[in-house]
Amino acid sequence: MSETRKVIIDGQEFEVELEMDGDSWTATVEGKTFQIQVPDAGPAPKKRRASGGKSKKSGKVSANIPGKVVTVEVSVGDEVTEGQVVMILEAMKMQNEIQAPIAGTVTEVHCEEGQSIEANIPLLVITPPPSEDAD
Repeated sequence: MSETRKVIIDGQEFEVELEMDGDSWTATVEGKTFQIQVPDAGPAPKKRRASGGKSKKSGKVSANIPGKVVTVEVSVGDEVTEGQVVMILEAMKMQNEIQAPIAGTVTEVHCEEGQSIEANIPLLVITPPPSEDAD
């Protein structure tokens, strides 16, 4: 059984069809097939199904593509609400609003205006308020 995954190689996104073949993988990218061996790797993890309950969101804010920070709208100590714009990122000649994934307090800022950033690097960290129903 094969599965299709999106991967980013040197900043470029590809759709890859992966199939386990004994102790190696067959990967097909844009019609080309490659044999990949990953020592000590088991089968691909099974996709988890949604439990229907509340999922815990991360307070780490990152961009899924490289770009340039245009503005940082928050500082350490600021209270933010879920969905609030926390920064503007320019990527692929477009300005993108980056929103807070959760409500809470900004506890870390790892970027500044004008800085070029890589994809999937934490830019901000938001710590949620203490849970009232904590066990």
